[in-house]
Amino acid sequence: MNKLKITKELISILFISVMLGCNSASRKVEEIILFNGENLENWKGNAKVWSVKDGCIVGENSDEYKLKQNTFLIYEDVFSDFELTFQYKIIGGNSGVQYRAKILDEQQFIVGGYQADMEAGINYSGILYEEKGRGIMANRGERVTILESGEKEIEIFTTSKNIQNIINEEAWNDYKIVANGSQLQHFINDNKTIDVIDKEVGKRSESGVIALQVHTGPNMKVYYKNLVIKPISN
Repeated sequence: MNKLKITKELISILFISVMLGCNSASRKVEEIILFNGENLENWKGNAKVWSVKDGCIVGENSDEYKLKQNTFLIYEDVFSDFELTFQYKIIGGNSGVQYRAKILDEQQFIVGGYQADMEAGINYSGILYEEKGRGIMANRGERVTILESGEKEIEIFTTSKNIQNIINEEAWNDYKIVANGSQLQHFINDNKTIDVIDKEVGKRSESGVIALQVHTGPNMKVYYKNLVIKPISN
């Protein structure tokens, strides 16, 4: 009986180990690497603006090719609920990552929707902006609930200065975007910058594309690497 009991216990342990291993493998499969570090496979954008250098996606607005309107590098797939992580470095100007966005002009690579901002300045990195839509939805340090009617309820959880203090200027920073149902959150270097619940009828977005921005205005260069998205199952 003891031997039989031990055998059953061993079988149970082995079964649990196998299941945990399967779950771990499943979690790894769910991680989607958006950029292979070598080329712009699965991305579409203006080749005069976007390139790959030293394992990074590089977007540039320069004297050689001056932008007349914002342009985007668009990933080919659509996502709904997810955690997106990447690293960025920006020199001059401003940029951002669109998510749950809609393609408005495929030929000109124009999109509209939620945007996690970043800039070379000291005010806007980390905000939630809606390109071609409602504009600034949450400034840094704001917890915002946007009601069905469009009215906003705002709480302050930290200051813009505190957030700026943790950002590395003209150097690499970690960025995380979490979109889960109606809740949208941004983090830079593991510090939350905004927290939004978007309930506005007819305006909120539940799914869409990921896209990287190069902005009109002064010359600028932005670098992206290690773009990984993890779908969230609800």
